[in-house]
Amino acid sequence: MTDSLAATVVLLLHLAFIVFVVLGGLLAWRDRRLALLHLPAAAWGCWVELSGAICPLTRLENLLRRRAGQAGYSGGFIEHYLLALIYPHGLTRPVQFALAALVLGCNALVYAPLLLRLRRGHR
Repeated sequence: MTDSLAATVVLLLHLAFIVFVVLGGLLAWRDRRLALLHLPAAAWGCWVELSGAICPLTRLENLLRRRAGQAGYSGGFIEHYLLALIYPHGLTRPVQFALAALVLGCNALVYAPLLLRLRRGHR
């Protein structure tokens, strides 16, 4: 696999992970065991946003792009549309805090009713 293709695969995996972080709690309604995967993923997503850390997937993608001789993220369809979702322009600390709040809020809306349903079932 070429480095450029590998970087695109990492980008797609990164996007899938972000979607899972934000919406993965909905899958716990179908299979409660998925919460064991989703809750740590959501915690990681919040930690990255709140701490300002760089996700290892970002580092890996950038490394592969440099090895492929690419500079930046200009290029084909995938780069043009998906990168703007994962790496929005003007990403500031307040925006990162808002994104973390969005992740926490979405998951609270999903898990609160699920936990109530579980509690009622155990009585």
